[in-house]
Amino acid sequence: MTDTLDFGIITLNGENNKMAAGTYNFTVEQGATFTRLLTLKENDSAMNLTGYSAASQMRSTADTSTVAGTFTATVSNAGAGQITLSMTATQTGNIEEGIYVYDTEITSGAGAITRVLQGKVTVTANVTR
Repeated sequence: MTDTLDFGIITLNGENNKMAAGTYNFTVEQGATFTRLLTLKENDSAMNLTGYSAASQMRSTADTSTVAGTFTATVSNAGAGQITLSMTATQTGNIEEGIYVYDTEITSGAGAITRVLQGKVTVTANVTR
C-alpha cells in the first residue's frame, strides 16, 4: 500500500518553519507482515530525503515510557521522498490487540528532527495461528 503525504515547508526570512505533522490512522493485523510506503512532498514535489534517517514507534499513550512496537523505518528512495515503515509477522504478533498512538520522525544529516506523521494504530486480533 502506498500513501502520499504532503509535507509542507514554509520559508520565512530564509528559515524553514515546518507545518504541523500530518495525521494518518491505520490498522496493523496481529501476526501478519506490515508494510507501508509513504511519500513525503513539499510544494507538490517529492521531498529530497538524501542524508535523512527515519524512526517510528507506537505506544499505548504518548506519555508512557513503554514502547508497544517499533516500526522499521527506512528512507527507501531518498530522491522520491519515500519512507517505508514495516514490521515482521513476529513483531505484530507480539503486540496486544488495541488502539495505540504513534508518530514518525525524520532526522536530517545535521541532526534536526522533524515529526512528519502521527495518529492512531488499531491492532486487530489474529485468529488463525
